[in-house]
Amino acid sequence: MKTSDVCLLCVSEGILTTEDEEIIKAKIEHKGERNGARELLGRIVRFPPGWFSTFLKVLQDTDHQVLYRDLTGESDGDDLKGKSDDDDPCLLIDGTKPPEGAVVMEEEATGGRSSDVPVDGTLNRSLTQSPLDLYNEEQVKNKEWTNGSDLSATGSNDITAAAAASKKDEIVLRDYQMEVARPALEGENIIICLPTGSGKTRVAVYITKEHLDLRMRDKQPGKVVVLVNKVPLVEQHYTTEFWKFLKHKYRVERVSGDSQLKISFTEIVKNNDIIICTAQILENFLDRSNNGDDEGVQLSDLTLIVIDECHHTQKGGVYNHIMMRYLKQKQRNVRLKKEQKEPVPIPQILGLTASPGVGGANKMEKAEEHILRICANLDAFRIMTRSLGAKKKEPHKNIATIEKRNEDPFGDVLKGIMNDIHVHAEVNPTCDLGTQNYEQWVVQKEQNAAKEENQKVRVCAEHLRQYNEGLQLSYTIRMCDAFSFLDKYHLEEMKKKVAPEVDPPIQITATERFLFNLFKENKMKLRELATHPEYENKSLSELRKKILQEFTGRETARGIIFTKTRRSAIALSQWIQENPKFEEVGVKACHVIGGGDQSVVKPMTNAEQRDVLNKFRNGEVNLLIATTVAEEGLDIAECNFVIRYGLVTNEIAMIQARGRGRAEDSSYTLVEVEGSGVAARESVNEYREKMMSKAIDKVKNMERVEYDKKITECQIQAILEERVRVTKKKVKGVRQESPSKVKFSCRGCSKPVCSGEDIQIIERMHRVNVSEKFSELFSQRENTSLQERLLDYETNGVVACKDCGKSWGSMMLYRGIECPCLHIKNFLVKLNEKTKNYNKWSELAIQFPPFDYIEHARMVAQNSEDEETM
Repeated sequence: MKTSDVCLLCVSEGILTTEDEEIIKAKIEHKGERNGARELLGRIVRFPPGWFSTFLKVLQDTDHQVLYRDLTGESDGDDLKGKSDDDDPCLLIDGTKPPEGAVVMEEEATGGRSSDVPVDGTLNRSLTQSPLDLYNEEQVKNKEWTNGSDLSATGSNDITAAAAASKKDEIVLRDYQMEVARPALEGENIIICLPTGSGKTRVAVYITKEHLDLRMRDKQPGKVVVLVNKVPLVEQHYTTEFWKFLKHKYRVERVSGDSQLKISFTEIVKNNDIIICTAQILENFLDRSNNGDDEGVQLSDLTLIVIDECHHTQKGGVYNHIMMRYLKQKQRNVRLKKEQKEPVPIPQILGLTASPGVGGANKMEKAEEHILRICANLDAFRIMTRSLGAKKKEPHKNIATIEKRNEDPFGDVLKGIMNDIHVHAEVNPTCDLGTQNYEQWVVQKEQNAAKEENQKVRVCAEHLRQYNEGLQLSYTIRMCDAFSFLDKYHLEEMKKKVAPEVDPPIQITATERFLFNLFKENKMKLRELATHPEYENKSLSELRKKILQEFTGRETARGIIFTKTRRSAIALSQWIQENPKFEEVGVKACHVIGGGDQSVVKPMTNAEQRDVLNKFRNGEVNLLIATTVAEEGLDIAECNFVIRYGLVTNEIAMIQARGRGRAEDSSYTLVEVEGSGVAARESVNEYREKMMSKAIDKVKNMERVEYDKKITECQIQAILEERVRVTKKKVKGVRQESPSKVKFSCRGCSKPVCSGEDIQIIERMHRVNVSEKFSELFSQRENTSLQERLLDYETNGVVACKDCGKSWGSMMLYRGIECPCLHIKNFLVKLNEKTKNYNKWSELAIQFPPFDYIEHARMVAQNSEDEETM
């Protein structure tokens, strides 16, 4: 094929862009006609309906008669009309046939019209053969391409196959989905607010395709970024939605914090049409561009931004940082227009949410303000909602209130231990043991004692916090689980003191010896009480009854139990797996928890989360025990029962969790202990849900002039608040102290550790101390929660104080060099004669110098040479 001639005419006919032409010509120049032809075919099939017939005309006009005849000549294959109804590729959200009059979106690379297919039905042979996937690099590499007219023999089949390949997947929008999508199809910024499971993401795919198709027809570049707030959602949206339906026509890629591709995000954006990524990655590269660090990414590079779970577009959130850039540029564009200058292009915005919430409002006026603020933050022309009518699936709701247990000898022993510690530490709690208020009180005690260098109270407060958690666990899960937790804690604490790698051994203080002996004295009693089922909490009995009821009363049961903590999710999963009654009725349980490392419980990796959710989807697991990680966003198979086990947060979480039960005849149960206040908070959430619906209706029904005025006011206020925040940050930066003025001491024993002058920073994030003097102060032990990390460094172990065993941080292996990485929460920080506790390095107004890798590598190499010569 004379690729250059075909390319030139395709551009003039409007089925290739000038940008395509440049890329194809570059391919021909550098890699020859074959690669140029491959690139041309790969680009041409992504054009809107009608390209095929135009391409045939181009082949005629450029004297490619053999190729033209092969594409349009007679065929001996089966007639296309013989296709059975069973091959119909239409996909409804619920898997049913499309209703009459439904709007169908096809991957219409063939044009989707009879006029685009030769009337004699000669495409049939190509359709029945295995097609070349123009987006599969391996297939392309292995395919034999030839010059000139020899291309016709294989090329025709490949072209027609590519034309037909995208008929495999179609999207059918229901009437309500089409209605909420309409303003976005007209180019407006909107928020789509539909219940969980109603196909918001599918609507976003439809809007994305229509947006790119329109820009292609207008010969304008199109670039769509889909933002999510959780790493697992990147793969989910890519695989099940955007790539699945748009891969044959557009280049789709995904990038997350787990992906190596994030380092080349700028190139990913340049080379793809649709990019699904976590919001923080886009924000990082927008920031790079703004600061001039490198090319980065600019908002003007994008033409549509889809924001999933857009109710998070509020102060402090990464979504809001991105939208603040947008609003500032929008304001600058107003000024540019007044000055008769060309405005900077800004992308269209599409927000998706199941529930924007009310922002903690107690009055309708405040709820309305909250909805308007979210609309303003997203620059929404309208917030689109729609009643699902008969299609709406609301689960049956009931609340199971459990009486407090009459006897709790296990809890009484724990309270006795805690009171003994109170006497030893000479402290008097101001609230009931085993409550959230007590935990807040004891945390404050520990912080104050650390600042005052009162190690007796500090160590006692640490142990009291663990006993309080054990007490809370005994209220929700088995006593044996609470005992195991406390036993493991004391074993780990003892290990720190007597670890074999620590030489000389760490001195145990009198207070520590008292605390270890106190647990040892009560250990046997606690273990024995944990074996008495009559003392078990009644919540578990109610949960057992509810699970058995669901699995015996339904032909096929599939459910989720939401619980508060990672530890309780794991313990409940073990309890179910170890109980033969559950196995008898076919319960196959597994837990899914978050991936963050804020908790002392080892988090789940994204791969582990995906594995569990896939098993839940295919039926290997039919009961999921989850923390709040599963409430929002994750694609979880239809459930016919949802149980919230003593867990209530806000109205958004309630709506999201309830939305998981969307199968026919589903149920939603709240299990609460009498007097816990859980049912009361649920009632408040229900009230706020109704308030939210009314507030949305009020905003939707506002006169256009009034709505625009309020949105503009909110946006100006947000921009001004942002300016004040930035100014304060700059002033704080100016006032930053010299590193020499800050001193660090061990939080465990108050021993001086280092000065700020000894600390350097790696990748603007990790504070390390590689000084020789510091290396003499710590010992290294195994990191029990070590996780695989896809970065150019890894954590090898825990760095701890040689004197008291207090953890100081972790040992990083950075590009072959061991670097002790410090966690500021493990130190007392003295700045300008004031001692303070910090939880994050960002709270400390000190600018540490970057880590000098070359200098330190030279020192390490020199030391190694010195050791070898000795």
